[in-house]
Amino acid sequence: MKREATHMQTYLKLLSAIVLVVGLGSAIIIYLTAEKDSDNAAGYEVVGGGLYPSAPENSRMYERDLELYGGKAAVLANEFRYWFTGLWHGRALAITIAGIAIIISVVIFFVCAHLPSVIISNDPDANNRRGKYFNP
Repeated sequence: MKREATHMQTYLKLLSAIVLVVGLGSAIIIYLTAEKDSDNAAGYEVVGGGLYPSAPENSRMYERDLELYGGKAAVLANEFRYWFTGLWHGRALAITIAGIAIIISVVIFFVCAHLPSVIISNDPDANNRRGKYFNP
């Protein structure tokens, strides 16, 4: 008996490669064209003679008030929210897209590697049963 790869395995390998190339290509283009990440500056602070952008939600007073009203869980939820929304802007978006493309490509390739192969038998009558697959 010899094994023969199904057309589905070939298509899935091709799909895995396409997803990887398109995803990484898009990530590279986004990374090269994205501007540096900037905070949502609502104002500016003067520190040591320099002018720096500042957002009110990054101040200690804001975090203290948030903890006072909502507790530590509110502070952690707020930090998670800013982290998660930061994944979808600028260069972080490129890294996110590259990661998602790699994960999807690996999953497709893993599924492809574990598909059952068609077994060709020496018995000519057995080869006519196209719906039967053998998973070793």
